[in-house]
Amino acid sequence: MTGPELKQLRNDLSDALERKLTAADMARLCGLPEQGGADTIRLWEVRGPTPSATKVLRVLAMASERYPIMEKFDVFDRHDVREEDRPARRAAFREQMRDEVRRRLG
Repeated sequence: MTGPELKQLRNDLSDALERKLTAADMARLCGLPEQGGADTIRLWEVRGPTPSATKVLRVLAMASERYPIMEKFDVFDRHDVREEDRPARRAAFREQMRDEVRRRLG
């Protein structure tokens, strides 16, 4: 993930949650310390986040419709899920991801 991609992710998650996320919010999502965490996010928005933070952010990105559901989480396209049920299940999954982001934000 590049710096500009992280910046775009913050905007996309803001849209998904219908609230503006700050650099401090993103730091909380990444598990960074409160002291200096927002500064780290701002630096990452230029240089790009660490590989471990990128892994967390890619999972949380699924809260936004603008990001694909990662293959290991995609249980909707299996043969045992009726095709007409898949959109509702995807929507429910994205809402669960939004709830997880909200929980992490406190």
